[in-house]
Amino acid sequence: MFEFRDLFQWDRFITPTIIKLFYWLVIILIGLSGLSGILSGLAYMAVSPFGGLMAILVSLVGIVVGLISARVGAEFILIVFRINEHLGAIRDQGQHH
Repeated sequence: MFEFRDLFQWDRFITPTIIKLFYWLVIILIGLSGLSGILSGLAYMAVSPFGGLMAILVSLVGIVVGLISARVGAEFILIVFRINEHLGAIRDQGQHH
């Protein structure tokens, strides 16, 4: 787990630990933005039913695309750090032989 002293030492990366926190914050922001878009679309349906329906559909598609993009981005960052760990392990194995 992340400890405060890790901020001042360069032996261990803290990004893999805090990326999950950022991921959940992004998920919450995507949800709130999507809900705002849906509510705006519902309100706009009083003026233009087709326009309001389109706003709701665009908000729903935006939520799905946002969720997938957030997950792919977080996984990409974690994969980069995992590759670094595996390369370090391979390097250490080579030094023992």
